[in-house]
This record gives sequence, C-alpha cells and structure tokens, in this order.
Amino acid sequence: MNRLVSPLLTVLIGICLVGCSGRVDRAGGGLLATSQQDPALSGNGQWLAVISDLQGRQTVQLRNVSNGSIQALPQLKRHQPHSSPSLSWNGRYLALITQQGRRRMAVIADRLNGRLHPIQLPGGRDPIQVSLSPDAQTLALQVTDQGLWRVEIFDLSDLLETDRPAGQALSTPPLTSAP
Repeated sequence: MNRLVSPLLTVLIGICLVGCSGRVDRAGGGLLATSQQDPALSGNGQWLAVISDLQGRQTVQLRNVSNGSIQALPQLKRHQPHSSPSLSWNGRYLALITQQGRRRMAVIADRLNGRLHPIQLPGGRDPIQVSLSPDAQTLALQVTDQGLWRVEIFDLSDLLETDRPAGQALSTPPLTSAP
C-alpha cells in the first residue's frame, strides 16, 4: 500500500507545483514603488489605469503596458482624490470618480482632445463606482441615493465619439462618386 501511495503523492505534488508556476508580468518602473489599487485595462490591453498613493493623494496613473511609459492626464490634476477607473477599448476615454471640494463626481476624460466631461447626476446622488463600455457609448454608475445603493445606466452617444477596436468598419457606407 505504501508503495502505491508514495508515487501517487509525488505525482499530485508535481501537478500542484506546475499549476502554481504560471507566468506573472508586473508593471515596470514607478508603479511598483507606490501603493496601487483599482486596476483597469483597456479592451485592447494596451493601457493600464491604477489608483496610486502619490504624496498622500489617491491619483489615477495611466501606463502604456507595452513600453511602461506613464501618460500625463493634466485635466484631472485639480480633481482629487480619484477612484474607480474604467477605460474604453483603445484607452481614449477614462471614466472615474473624482472630488471637487466636498462633492464627489463621475467624469470622463477624453485623452485625444484633453476634455473633461462631468456626468450630471440628479439631486442628492453620489457616485461610488463606474464602468465604461468598451465603445464608450454607455456608462454604468453605482450611486447612493438617500442611503440606498443603485446602479444607473447612462447613454453617452450624444456626448462621446465611439471608441472602436482597430480595423472595425464604420456603420456609415463610404461615399461614392455619381456616374
């Protein structure tokens, strides 16, 4: 019996060790030097947004995963602390919760043109968490309203351009010249 248990145990331990040795890629450079939370990847995997503790303030950092560079987000500097980042497919749009004075607000930063789009909430609601659809046309927003938690959906199609995956065709047919 012991002769059977020993090889079986060896095989079982080997399987467990192989299963635990998966490849781990770490974000290089400055992000490892600070406390990080709330990671969000763009749909194409090129951009990583994290909330880092920088000089005592919760600040969103946006890093290019392929080369490790940090993308500047000057439109967000005056609106801290940050929480709950969410990225569109190509990382053009970054939705997050910010604070201005004592008021928490949901905003969407457009990295292409530098604009900051605040999301107007009906009276008394405070944003808690955001989730931006990959095409940036819909925002799911968890809010508190008179002590109750709820999720609201916002249509952003009149506010933002669609962030399409690379190579996806536009729905508008191309212009053709008249015969």
